Amino acid sequence: MFGYVNVNKKELSEEESFDYKSYYCGLCRQLKKEGGMKSQALLNYDITFLIIILSGLYELETEKYQFTCGVHPGQKKTAYINAATEYGACMDIALSYHNLMDDYLDTKNLAKRSMALSIKKEYESVKARYPQQVQSIEECMRKTAEAEQRGEENIDIISGYTGEMLSRLFVWHHDEWEKDLSNLGFYLGKYIYIIDAYEDLEEDMKKGHYNPLSYVQKECGDCYKTFVKSTLTSLMAECARSFEHMPILENASIIRNVLYSGIWTKYEYLQLKSKKKENV
Repeated sequence: MFGYVNVNKKELSEEESFDYKSYYCGLCRQLKKEGGMKSQALLNYDITFLIIILSGLYELETEKYQFTCGVHPGQKKTAYINAATEYGACMDIALSYHNLMDDYLDTKNLAKRSMALSIKKEYESVKARYPQQVQSIEECMRKTAEAEQRGEENIDIISGYTGEMLSRLFVWHHDEWEKDLSNLGFYLGKYIYIIDAYEDLEEDMKKGHYNPLSYVQKECGDCYKTFVKSTLTSLMAECARSFEHMPILENASIIRNVLYSGIWTKYEYLQLKSKKKENV
């Protein structure tokens, strides 16, 4: 679920790169506050993106301070922390808990189960603070598991469950921007599910695991790659449409970098990886 919402670092200005890293560091500091050092292992760029969007949309008062990072002790780092950082850290913990448990159920990897149980207390705390958001995560996991068990062939249906989940998580407040944030989360969630399935397709088919794209490949052969590219492009167009409708000025260039360029870095990497295999 994580690792697909990235920034294109090469296209960021020095100032934009500094701001992006500072929001990232802020999330790391907030995760530590929520659950200690073990929670810092949950740090990711996907939630950083959510924090940057909410910070820009609501023009939040942001605390900016320097600190010494344990990973990079030789230099001072800057962290940006605001109310959206706390929300993002909580969503990170909730999503990570279910992601780890899902990985354990799929692979029987005891390390994943151990990590999930280590943040169970923090997960329950988040559940008490944000019951509706956590309920949407639980519903997504349940619906997705049921779809996998029945061998759901329609990728639009099963990817929609992740879309529905992120649609709810992106809505921080019920206000005039609820619809745009909901739509952005919905289409981004579908994008994440489909590109994750695309990345896992070859391995899943080798192991006989469920993957909805296997049905697409059976129907149209190699043209399934065209289907994936066109579908992902359409989904990101909807994400961009929702973003551009909102009056976001602060961090707008960073958000555009992600939506128009950074989001494609994983897809481009997978394409390059595939071509290298073909040439061997």
